[in-house]
Amino acid sequence: MREEEVERMRGVVRDCVSKHLYSSAIFFSDMVAVATGDPADIYMQAQALFLGRQYRRALHLLNSSQIVLRDLRFRYLAAKCLEELKEWHQCLAMLGNAKVDEHGHVLSQKDGTAMYLDKDGEDHEINIISAICFLRGKAYEALENRAQARQWYKAAVKADPLCFEALECLVDNYMLTCEEESNLLASLQFGKDDRWLSSFYSCLVKKHDKEHVVEAKFTELEREICGVASSNSSFSQKLKNNTDLLSRRAEYYYNNGEYQKCFELTSVVLERDPYHFKCTLVHLAAAMELGRSNDLYLMSCNLVKDYPQKALSWFAVGCYYYCIKKYDQSRRYFCKATTLDGTFPPAWIGIGNAYAAQSEGEQAMAAFRTGARLFPGCHLPTLYIGMEYMQTHNYKLAEQFFLQAKRICPSDPLVYNELGVVAYHMREYQKAVQWFEMTMDCVPSSLSEMWEPTLVNLAHALRKLKRFYKAISCYEKALALSTRNFDTFAGLAYTFHLQDNYDAAITYYHKALWLDPNDQFCTEMLALALEDDIRNTDHRK
Repeated sequence: MREEEVERMRGVVRDCVSKHLYSSAIFFSDMVAVATGDPADIYMQAQALFLGRQYRRALHLLNSSQIVLRDLRFRYLAAKCLEELKEWHQCLAMLGNAKVDEHGHVLSQKDGTAMYLDKDGEDHEINIISAICFLRGKAYEALENRAQARQWYKAAVKADPLCFEALECLVDNYMLTCEEESNLLASLQFGKDDRWLSSFYSCLVKKHDKEHVVEAKFTELEREICGVASSNSSFSQKLKNNTDLLSRRAEYYYNNGEYQKCFELTSVVLERDPYHFKCTLVHLAAAMELGRSNDLYLMSCNLVKDYPQKALSWFAVGCYYYCIKKYDQSRRYFCKATTLDGTFPPAWIGIGNAYAAQSEGEQAMAAFRTGARLFPGCHLPTLYIGMEYMQTHNYKLAEQFFLQAKRICPSDPLVYNELGVVAYHMREYQKAVQWFEMTMDCVPSSLSEMWEPTLVNLAHALRKLKRFYKAISCYEKALALSTRNFDTFAGLAYTFHLQDNYDAAITYYHKALWLDPNDQFCTEMLALALEDDIRNTDHRK
């Protein structure tokens, strides 16, 4: 075969691959490889076989060549074949015996191949070393060695910050604490044209920070995007409306209790991209908090029809049943989700919450403990374990788990709220006030109804410390958020009563009894307030 014919056939192979005609690509690449014996043509044939899902044949071809142990591209493709065949130990052996430290630095490789963490090839290429590190991480995760998987994912993203999949595994599978995520981002070496990516990554991990910090990150990202796309304003606008970025903003709204705002944003994103899985997950959570069972039903039906093998689909079904308070069925579908993907964090939390809703504390804690073990960077299982201990009045143990959750994620206001509640139950009212005030410092300036109980709890603690004026102010702020809470009216009435403001106390006792006419405390205190008011009026005369 003449050189020009060979070159033409190579072009045909590339065109077949681009048009997904893999059998044709395999046929023509085999002819080229036999005719030339060139390693590049053998590699092209192996790639065609891989894309055609003929993994054993591709692996045999690569192993038959004498280059597989000398060329990283050959070795990586052979390891990818072993990954598809689920032969994880052989996959690791093919990649070589390298070691990595806890910071993601590759230390050694026994087969003598150099491990350089600088970029190779052209600027638009992902470093092959980064891809190899990532594949090692996937293999270790499949072998349930999550500690080693975490280190190799860190090595992958350090080798090349453009290896988004490695960072995605670390963040979405909660392999790192909030502090570890921040330290990893700070250590990444971005190119001069990739600064916008640094800001984008920061938005991925700043989901629980204070409002001004998160908004500053989004603003910085938009400014970087405008700088990159200054010559093309329409491109800049499209990047600002990136679905991944909007999904992260929606997740931030969800974490701060702004469920309606979150639901509206995810609805816009899913209208544009109905199969965006990360956004779908946030949309499901917001719909469940808002009690939108019809939306959950429709979405779960569509997901199960289109993606029956994805954990997210059956998680959606579980969310629907949880929303309509059929907890046995919801737990069954959450369990099915974990069967399909044992590393799907929301499903484990869903199982625990379904048990907790039926007051089955031991089973709930078993699910939460599994979640805490599998996802060391997720503070929610630890937080929920503390809540379960609160239910059994084991306040000391509850406090220990809340403090552990705080160490994992020191910026989630819900953790501080629970620490305040446990301090209140332990009669440490000054400490409770401090925790509740820290909660209010972490939440957005525009308070949502989610934080009304925190204001009420803060007011109760202030009342216990006889700081009545500040307590009344907190009760009134809580009433501005919700007028349906019996405890707010009862607490406000009792505080006015303690101040000898009998008229206001009587008014609020009546409002509290309108919400709960059978409450014995308010009934007795109303009678006492009326007597005190009459006695006070007689005394004035």
